[in-house]
Amino acid sequence: MRYRLAIVAPSAIDVIQHAGGWLFDRNTAGWEVTVLVADHTDVRPLRILGATVLDMEQSLAGSAHPTWPDAVAIASETYRSDSRVREGVLDCLDRGLIEVAVWGDGLPSELERRAAGHARHRVSVAARAFKACALSAAGRPVGAVEPMEVFRVGQRPPRVHGREADLVPTI
Repeated sequence: MRYRLAIVAPSAIDVIQHAGGWLFDRNTAGWEVTVLVADHTDVRPLRILGATVLDMEQSLAGSAHPTWPDAVAIASETYRSDSRVREGVLDCLDRGLIEVAVWGDGLPSELERRAAGHARHRVSVAARAFKACALSAAGRPVGAVEPMEVFRVGQRPPRVHGREADLVPTI
């Protein structure tokens, strides 16, 4: 059984810019990475990073899935604009069983309190190269890809399903 990471965001470019390195590194570590995006017109750049891409509306409109991800990453914009995502994230944080990471500004107060920690992911050299390719495929200027991606994280157990979480708390 593989670990699962679910990422929910408005667009592929948002995922690539903020979590593309983490996505790639988790995928190459054997994780099943699924990305739900509202705008799924060009998902090829996400596939370059190793993600399975689903339409957010179709996925959220369907019935509950029998398997939960081990980690969830959410764009704050999607959290604010979609009540289904908001309820799911709060449920995940309340249950404390999975890793929850959020990127972006303007977190509502109920999430600000629950995702109070900051964490970073050190992006591997390979992930930086693939992230640059994905940005280029998306038609975005490719400068130097940052070696760190930063997230807000919810309180979670130090070990998630018997493994250490790979997001490192920041001071």
